[in-house]
Amino acid sequence: MIKLYQEGVYLLNGTEIATTGEEAARQAGKAVCREEAAKGTIAYQILKAHNTSDNMEELRIRFDEMASHDITFVGIIQTARASGLERFPIPYVLTNCHNSLCAVGGTINEDDHVFGLTCAKRYGGVYVPPHQAVIHQYAREKMAACGKMILGSDSHTRYGALGTMAVGEGGPELVKQLLRKTYDIKMPQVVAVYLEGEPAKGVGPQDVALAIIGATFGNGYVNNKVMEFVGPGVGKLSADFRIGIDVMTTETTCLSSIWKTDEIIREFYEIHGREEAYRQLDCDPVTYYDGMVYVDLSRIKPMLAMPFHPSNVYTIEEVVRNPREILAEVEKKAKISLDKEVDYSLQEKIVNGKLYVDQGIIAGCAGGGFENICAAADILKDRYTGADEFGLSVYPASTPIYTELVKNGAIATLMQAGAIVKTAFCGPCFGAGDTPANNGFSIRHTTRNFPNREGSKLQNGQISSVALMDARSIAATAANQGYLTAATDLDVEYRGVKYHFDSRIYDNRVFDSKGKADDTVEIRFGPNIKDWPQMPALPQNLLLKVVSEIHDPVTTTDELIPSGETSSYRSNPLGLAEFALSRKDPAYVGRAKEVQLAQKALEAGEDPAKALEEVGPVLCRIRETFGEDAAADLGIGSTIFAVKPGDGSAREQAASCQKVLGGWANIANGYATKRYRSNLINWGMLPFLTEEPHEALTFKNGDYLYIPDIRDCVREKKETVKGFVIGEACRKIELKLGELTDTEREIIQKGCLINYYRG
Repeated sequence: MIKLYQEGVYLLNGTEIATTGEEAARQAGKAVCREEAAKGTIAYQILKAHNTSDNMEELRIRFDEMASHDITFVGIIQTARASGLERFPIPYVLTNCHNSLCAVGGTINEDDHVFGLTCAKRYGGVYVPPHQAVIHQYAREKMAACGKMILGSDSHTRYGALGTMAVGEGGPELVKQLLRKTYDIKMPQVVAVYLEGEPAKGVGPQDVALAIIGATFGNGYVNNKVMEFVGPGVGKLSADFRIGIDVMTTETTCLSSIWKTDEIIREFYEIHGREEAYRQLDCDPVTYYDGMVYVDLSRIKPMLAMPFHPSNVYTIEEVVRNPREILAEVEKKAKISLDKEVDYSLQEKIVNGKLYVDQGIIAGCAGGGFENICAAADILKDRYTGADEFGLSVYPASTPIYTELVKNGAIATLMQAGAIVKTAFCGPCFGAGDTPANNGFSIRHTTRNFPNREGSKLQNGQISSVALMDARSIAATAANQGYLTAATDLDVEYRGVKYHFDSRIYDNRVFDSKGKADDTVEIRFGPNIKDWPQMPALPQNLLLKVVSEIHDPVTTTDELIPSGETSSYRSNPLGLAEFALSRKDPAYVGRAKEVQLAQKALEAGEDPAKALEEVGPVLCRIRETFGEDAAADLGIGSTIFAVKPGDGSAREQAASCQKVLGGWANIANGYATKRYRSNLINWGMLPFLTEEPHEALTFKNGDYLYIPDIRDCVREKKETVKGFVIGEACRKIELKLGELTDTEREIIQKGCLINYYRG
């Protein structure tokens, strides 16, 4: 089904695979140079066209367009305003698909939407009102173009199927583009995803995506690399099918994706009235890739990703055949993530030997596409979901899709079957809509199924679970009234209805400045929209208290700052910070704020020991051991340890919330994604690495760590940073910062990106 090549490969004429240079030369009938062949990837060609430096190993990228949604755009624009923003230098689309249904906090959601509209007018952007489209569907319909690059402040910014290299990053990277700076990265490795064959009837894009995620996430095969989709199987897939696979590549932790384009993609652009956006993209006749994921589409079966990660994959067939054993495996894995906070069991979901689910959701940038919903309607035609606990909700990804589904009768079919059809909204994907009951089990064609991401609150003793599935098998399960069923088990006539895009829907409702800024427009600030607090520069010496210690194999950004209704406070940095780690370590905020009192005392010229009594003996010990000057030019703050933090969302608040609570650093064995590490750096936090096994750390939660001469270490590019665990005997520790650009070093020294640009 899927094979991973352990070495680089050559691809000849887009179809022939050679594992050595000699084999490639023999097939090509000429000498082959690996370095030159590596320049033949589509990714290399696009990156070269957007690189402003003269060095293709050290990229300085300028993007063509950007997009943000209403969890992130307020913070981004506020940061840019504080750093000197005058106008948007490139098209910047502000969508409102994340907080359009949250009722938390009175007016604050609509206040942010009004803020976004006035900013689009003042700075020359595009504003997409609530319910019109989820961010990524609007980008596909109106922004993507072959050969372009788009930067988004959402991790699922992926438009590779349409020939656009798109990257999801934290807000500060978008701020840099708004200030006419560049996205600075080393040339990423490029891995081919070679598709062969054709999917079986009833197999959908989520099935293919989950199979790829299951094969690549755990081993980091494509971590921070570009996935380039090639091979004869690409031509067997519709545009919607490709899009459905592409958006899920984020869950592999790759940096970006790109696909070869063909007449099917030309037709997509024609349908959307943008034929000029198409051009053929393909790799060179002899191309070298740093690896290859070989996928036989004909052997992919209906899949599901069990709680609590998209990589926890099984075939539906094996779960139906052996539910009790597989659910026991899921429960065992879950105990690591849930840390025994709640009793967790799925065994009660087995009814008469079958797995019964409580809820089905088809939604968002992954599930809400036209073909997915049409297929679900075909499956449910003349069937019904039943009048028991199981319920089905469907969220078309945009109003144009919704309108066409109304016209072709799919909506009527779904509603007659018992489904509820709702407007374009990302809520089910991040816990702001359709939260299941406690101990509920939901199957969803959405992007993620992390713990509590569906909206349950662990700190309140709640837990519910999500398994990711394709819309087709969700509809088949609905047709079987909640009993898990693969779409391939049903005899269905799929109509294959053609899509028609009605551009008038956006023309009549979306504000588009056409790039024209109007500085006479007053920005409207709701009472919850607050400026960023002042952040001090990095001192020469640091005293850090470890205020949280997380030993899960991976820590998600949802655990660092929960989504759902907490996101309503996204425009208030201090207000949102109150929720940091609330579902993973509820005591974190209190501990961090306590330590922050000592730093505030220092800034006020007062004795930090009076603000935090326990600091006094620690400072005395430092002076006794290292001399009186050791406590001079000192900063006092907090740090957390996590084995591998940062999987999941691009939201910068995972880092900024720690920063505004006095966080100076993270310590980790590794970082799950580049974007989380970048968020730490852009907020002036030190991305420390330790080689100590997490089971045998020199320090523990509650310890104070003294890091002398840290500013010099950053400035002088020292590989190893020496520190000490302060106690009766000061124990030495060694930390590393990893690779940092000169700009990143300066940002850290200044204290954050805002300070860097102000300075």
